Amino acid sequence: MSDDTMYDQQPLGPVTFAENPEPRCPCLLLLDTSGSMAGKPIAELNAGLRAFYEELQGDSLAVKRVEVALVSFGPVRVISEFNTADFFLDPTLEAEGDTPLGEAIMRGIEMVRKRKEEYRANGIFFYRPWIFLITDGSPTDEWQRAAAAVREGESSKSFAFFAVGVQNADMSVLRQITVRQPLKLQGLKFREFFQWLSNSMKSASRSNPSDRILLSPPSGWSEI
Repeated sequence: MSDDTMYDQQPLGPVTFAENPEPRCPCLLLLDTSGSMAGKPIAELNAGLRAFYEELQGDSLAVKRVEVALVSFGPVRVISEFNTADFFLDPTLEAEGDTPLGEAIMRGIEMVRKRKEEYRANGIFFYRPWIFLITDGSPTDEWQRAAAAVREGESSKSFAFFAVGVQNADMSVLRQITVRQPLKLQGLKFREFFQWLSNSMKSASRSNPSDRILLSPPSGWSEI
């Protein structure tokens, strides 16, 4: 893991937990930006991501409670640490490199662990974090350890992990990583996916942290 990978991230937003003590709904996005995403796929991903933040920013409660972190891989880069949606810096993701999916998952799980520690240290209630992996290919690194970490995290209810395959994604590998059935994106319907995710996050932010959160059916963007 290189130094530039470790520190290539945006600064944290200035709002402190004291200024915003609302319960937090953390959502981590692990986004495949490998070379195979070049062209229309990466353009649609960027557009969908922008719409996702705009939806959250337009909701007075979600903008205080939903925290999003972004990790791209190809190579692994922390684009944004966990921040509320009003601190979206609108990055333009670019497609390059391989698909170090295993490294990205391990980095993301560690980010979630650290953020939960920060919530607890500051007396902030929080919902079970959601981790969404979006990939269009096969891992180019060792992913079995990451798969074990995902299953351990799910078993201990540390987070909920979801996998979305795009185009030529290796769905057989995704089925070995996640305890839930991985979903396949219809074409390049990133905007529809992010609309569904923003609606889910807004709904979650209106519940109590102890409530069981059920995602709505992934209609309009996924194929079975």
